[in-house]
Order: sequence, then C-alpha cells, then structure tokens
Amino acid sequence: MNPESKDTTTSGQDIVIIGGGPVGLACAIAARRASIPYLVLEKGCLVNSIFNFPADMTFFTTPELMEIGGHPLICTHDKPTRAEALAYYRAISRVEELRVNLFEKVTGVEGEKDSFEILTEGRDGAGSYPCRRIILATGYYDNPNRMGIPGEDLPHVSHYYAEAHPFMGQRVLVVGGKNSACEAALDLFRQGAEVTLVHRGEELGDGVKYWVRPDMENRIEAGEVRTLFNTRVTAIEGNSVTLSTGAVEEYDQVFLLTGYHPDGELLGTCGLQPDPETLKPALDPETLESRDVPGLYLAGSVSAGYETGNVFIENGRFDCEKIFADLERELG
Repeated sequence: MNPESKDTTTSGQDIVIIGGGPVGLACAIAARRASIPYLVLEKGCLVNSIFNFPADMTFFTTPELMEIGGHPLICTHDKPTRAEALAYYRAISRVEELRVNLFEKVTGVEGEKDSFEILTEGRDGAGSYPCRRIILATGYYDNPNRMGIPGEDLPHVSHYYAEAHPFMGQRVLVVGGKNSACEAALDLFRQGAEVTLVHRGEELGDGVKYWVRPDMENRIEAGEVRTLFNTRVTAIEGNSVTLSTGAVEEYDQVFLLTGYHPDGELLGTCGLQPDPETLKPALDPETLESRDVPGLYLAGSVSAGYETGNVFIENGRFDCEKIFADLERELG
C-alpha cells in the first residue's frame, strides 16, 4: 500500500504497530514476510523523528547500520545525511507496499491479548482498530526533557534545533552538553551567531561524537563559543535569562537541548506501568513482551526510558527479530 493514503480497514490485522519510524517499519516488513496481517499507525509523517532532525544533519553511523529489510542504503559519502535517510525510508515503504496510516494518533488501548481495540484520532476523525497483538515502537524524539523553569514555553525558546541561518548576528544560548547541543552550537557559530553554551556538568558529555568533541573543545579554547560549565538556567523572562550563578544575561534565542524521553502518557494509555525513576517498562528480555500487558511488545528506544543513549536505529531495528520469533509461534 502507498503510505501516503490512509488504510481505512478497521479489521483484518492481527498486529497493530504503533510508530512509523525505522524500527516500526522494520517490524512491518517482518510481519509482511511472515504473512501476518498488520497495520502501522503513525501520529506524524513517515519516520517523523528523522524529519524533525536538523536540516543539514549527518548521522553518526554508516549506512549499513541503518538498513532495514535487507535493502541497501546508498549515500554519497561514508555517512548518510538526513535527506538521504528520509528518501531511503520512503522508498522502503513503497517497495514493500507497507500498510501505514500517517497523521493518526493513538488515543486509547482497550481489551486484552487476542482482543485489543486501538482507538485513534486522525485528520478524518476518530478511528478504531481491533487486533490480537500490539507492537509499541514510538521512539522518544517527540518528547523533550523539560527543565521545569519559568519561561520555558516562550516563543523564542525551543527544545529543537533545525538550522542556523535565521540567527546570524543574534545572541543565542544553547543549553546542554551532549551531541545535539554541541552540533547546534558549532553550526550557529559558523553561520555568524554569537553563541553561549551552558552545561550543568564539569565538561562535555562522554557520548559526544569523536569528530565533534575536538572541534567543540577547540572552539571553546579559542573563545569562539563561550561556554559556562557547572551552570544551569533557572528562569527566562523576555530576553533575560537567569543563571544558577545569579547572573542575568540577554539572548535573542534559547535552545534547550537537554535530551528526550519516551511518551509516558502513551505508555500509560497502553496499560504499562514504567518505573517512575527510569521510565523503563518491565518486559521479557527474550521476547520483548510487556510484563504488564500480555500481548503487547516493545521495540526500539521506547523500552529505554530516560536512558535513550543506549538504544538507536542501529540496534533497535533488530528487536523485530526477537518479537517475531515469538509472534510466528503464536500467530503464524
């Protein structure tokens, strides 16, 4: 099926896959090849998280580690760009004729194993889909780690960074000390912004990419990206930003790039009871079936809780193998 058109069939699927990212699509391919009827429900566009990445982003990984279904990812250089990844996953959806409903958000899950009912809200109104099993593959990028400070929702404050061009000659504050924050700070600096980086730690995060770290450290040492370690933002009022040191500074734009986490509300909607400290759901490590909701499986970074740095496309795409080894025994 063409993923741009909605599948209005409300019956006929044994499995509903919630999430149309790379891991969700890998699960859909596995279901198709196992001849198990399925439907993918995605609240945004296809691979919505990748679409929301910075426009000029280059992935950390090599292309073969992002491939699904045995389809090669061809790219110009040694690492794929955002645009190349988007084109790849669009092509996969068409070639595999995947059943994907886009812009349809899951609002409720009722029933139990073998008799679930998935409730949705989309552009055409409410929907309802019966199924026997559920695979939750929603990732985390849609849910930023909020700081809980005054002014966090002001128009010039954002948890996402897209591109640097609008901020040439502007005073820009970037909050965070990992990859997203460092890459944004470097891009902004090179496009002519006056950049300050604020990080609560004593140094840049351990997981900063090996080619980004020396670049960032050199910019800090040269004074080209002003950096304040052991510092937090405590409030934003207009253009005034209050820091934990007591200083008040003026900025035209603030990027709060402090990480992301799975959708806790959706986990609760599905009946899961994740650990309140880690946000990790309880699951069987061999099959990835939920211990809270029999018949519901978790694929990809949705199972990582706040430790999203441990699960990526590269390893999450293989979760479908564990899941379908179990599903083929039960449904095949």
